[in-house]
Formats: sequence, C-alpha cells, structure tokens
Amino acid sequence: MRYKNLIFDLDGTLTDPKNGITGGIQHALSKLGIGENDPERLLPYIGPPLARSFQDFHGLNDEQVEKAVRFYRERFAAVGLYENEVYEGIGDLLRSLTEHGYTLTLATSKLEQFAVKILEHFHLAEYFSFVAGSTMDGLRSEKGDVIRHALQANRYIPSQTLMIGDTKYDIEGALENGIDSVAVGYGYGDWQETLQTGPTYVCGTVGELKELLIRLAADDTDGI
Repeated sequence: MRYKNLIFDLDGTLTDPKNGITGGIQHALSKLGIGENDPERLLPYIGPPLARSFQDFHGLNDEQVEKAVRFYRERFAAVGLYENEVYEGIGDLLRSLTEHGYTLTLATSKLEQFAVKILEHFHLAEYFSFVAGSTMDGLRSEKGDVIRHALQANRYIPSQTLMIGDTKYDIEGALENGIDSVAVGYGYGDWQETLQTGPTYVCGTVGELKELLIRLAADDTDGI
C-alpha cells in the first residue's frame, strides 16, 4: 500500500470542540480580568497551540500566558472535555479505514492525556493504535513536533504515512516531516489559508474523506 498509516488531527477533524474550547478561553480570560462575551470571536483558538494563541489573539505576556493556560486546563479537565461532539459519519469512517488495513494514529496540539480521555469518552479509542499530543511542560506543542513524535515512536515510513487535518498547522506539520496530507474543509481552519499551504489532497466533507481514503487503499491494492 502507498499509505499504510493515517495520522488524524482531533479538533475540527474528528470532533467539533467549539463549546469546550471557547468556554475554557472565556473562563481563562475572565480570571485575568479580560471580558470576552462572544464565543464566535474565539474560534481562531481552535487548532493552534494554546499558549501561542493567547499571545497572538489577546496580546498576553509570558506571565499572563502561563496563568491563562493553567486556568483553561483546570476548566477543560473538569468540564470542557465533554463539551464536544463527534462529527457525523466519523465512527463509520474510522471503522471502515481499519477494515481496509490502515493503521490509525492521532496527532493533536491538545494535551495528550486530554486527547486520550476524549477518544475514550466518545468510543473512538478502539480505532487508534497510538495517541500523540502536546506535553504539560510545553516542550512538545507545535504540530510539526507532535507529528514527528508519532512518526518516530512508531517508526513509520514517511512515504507510507498520510496526515489528515483541517488547519494550515496540520498541513505545515506534515510538510515539515516529509509526509503527504489531506486538508478537510468542514472544520475550523481558514480554508483559503489551509489550501495555500499545499495539501496533497482536499476533501470538503466526511463522506468525501471516506471515499478518498478507501479509493487510495483500493488503488494501492490493485497495484500490488
């Protein structure tokens, strides 16, 4: 098979995390005395590393960022984890991909322990052989670093591995690691910005993603 290993992003690709993330950001900002009543303004926080987002979108300094991240994680661990919805068709997609012989891995900028709990809560963990996420100490937070960890830990061959995500960070992370990618258009990434990073494949819906990946598996099998 050309692609044996599929690496999935989590937020905006498998699940819709809007309520949990925006609620956590509002909580963290409020604890710092910053009011933000419109959750729609916080959607850019979905995808990028959390600390960088607090700097980029609200101009927090290093000390404020450290506190904001701590406040966010406190709420997320208790409440935000479960303010999440699996996109329609994802369970069927993952089941079909494993039946077609793919090995599935998760790579997310979310804390690794949170990602594991989310997969378990929504009964998706059974489809994944490995979960890679960011670390509490912040040493592994950029998407490229998370993808690299997944590749190295599993000794995946880059040419046999495909990254699937909804933001430019997923596509850029794939490029950094020399692997192909699929950009999906149903998440929270800026679509034009994501396309400009040069994904190998593009899908607008979960259904299109399933069709593409199963076709690739069939094409590869036919070529053996």
